[in-house]
Amino acid sequence: MVARSNHRFLIIADGQFEPMTSKTANCCIRYMPERVVGVFDRGHAGKTVQDVLGFGGTIPVVGDFERGLGLGATAVLIGIAPMGGRLPAEWRGWLRRAIEHGLEIWSGLHTFIGDDPELGRLARERGVRIFDARKPPANLPVADGLAAEVDAYVVHTVGSDCNVGKMTAQVELRNALIKRGHRTRFVATGQTGIFIEGWGIAVDAVVADFIAGASEWLVLEAAKDADIILVEGQGSLIHPGYSGVTLGLLHGSCPDALILCHQATRDYIGDYHGREPWVKIPTLPDLVEIYERAAAPVHPTKVIGICLNTFDMSEAQAREAVARAAEATGLPATDPVRFDSAPLVDAIVREALATK
Repeated sequence: MVARSNHRFLIIADGQFEPMTSKTANCCIRYMPERVVGVFDRGHAGKTVQDVLGFGGTIPVVGDFERGLGLGATAVLIGIAPMGGRLPAEWRGWLRRAIEHGLEIWSGLHTFIGDDPELGRLARERGVRIFDARKPPANLPVADGLAAEVDAYVVHTVGSDCNVGKMTAQVELRNALIKRGHRTRFVATGQTGIFIEGWGIAVDAVVADFIAGASEWLVLEAAKDADIILVEGQGSLIHPGYSGVTLGLLHGSCPDALILCHQATRDYIGDYHGREPWVKIPTLPDLVEIYERAAAPVHPTKVIGICLNTFDMSEAQAREAVARAAEATGLPATDPVRFDSAPLVDAIVREALATK
């Protein structure tokens, strides 16, 4: 799935534009702010994204969709994931107006807008492209362990839960490794990563038998021009709803190393479809063992570092959490967004060189 472009985006995040509820919007703002003209969210209208997220600068948040279309956008990007990834009825009018204005629609919803009888037909009539990032390519293979044979050093982020920073960690590490002169590719496995990187496969939309095959194909493609490959993680092995995609990625990508990601203040798997949290997150040492044991029969690997998300902690609390994680696991630890990514970058470079 390729999506390279120079579009300028109006992001729809209505009703959910917050640090923890608008992952796609937030990451696009963090990593390509120059391409975002505004965010549509009636709850924070009149603010800037800096006011809401604590980063992103003066990009405006608007509460009127027509005004947002007038900010110079050439495409509308859906920046939140409604329950089940389906298209809310209210959004149809907004998307219709965007198409009528000639703007492309970039969507990571499970509902494919291009297949919608009304919106898809209107887009075709107007010659407007709809990019459904979650639509998987045809003819994906069944995994056969080929990712274990690449010469590149493959690092995969895994997590204690969803939305703990697995993608963000890889983008931060990719940027730091490239800055040091290493040929590095970030492999996007979700819609947000695809929007940022310009290619990838949203593996959570792939038929279960082919999740590992899609992961394998992505690694093989990235290995054509990289010495270090950073595979974006999805879900968690202990998540009652999303563990399947996590295991498919783990076995399909055959990583040489893992980075374990965790939100330092989270004790339970996050709110699960409106229910009270009920799955307690194991300790970091236990999670290290869970992931290493799960990978071992297909391709032995090891956790080489801990990535913490400390956005909701004071700096003193965050530094203490990083120190505790390092002490508990005996591994380098950091929050690569808030602090220096060097501990994890150093571990990757050290381990990659040791394998040659």
